[in-house]
Amino acid sequence: MPKLTILPHPEVCPEGAVIENVPSGENICRVLLDHDIEIEHACELSCACTTCHVIIRQGFDSLEDATDAEEDLLDRAWGLSPTSRLSCQAKIAQEDLTIEIPRYTINHARENH
Repeated sequence: MPKLTILPHPEVCPEGAVIENVPSGENICRVLLDHDIEIEHACELSCACTTCHVIIRQGFDSLEDATDAEEDLLDRAWGLSPTSRLSCQAKIAQEDLTIEIPRYTINHARENH
């Protein structure tokens, strides 16, 4: 079973984390939440916002392609990168993943201005 490595994030996961034995087929957001890593997920995992945006730093090619709906939403995500995904839509396959949770979401950016 693959492992999920989360790079340090100042608020959500200050020390970073490694989650071992992650079941294949589970979405990244659910795994994070099940391990008390409180990533934002304003739409409750329904692919209707960008608050659960993550950047896949290792293992991106093991994920299924994003749907058109996910791609359209990602175009609005803060800090978009070529390996960005919505964690509610990206399902873990057989390879280990390393993810970065962006410092801000659109919700945070609006609240701070």
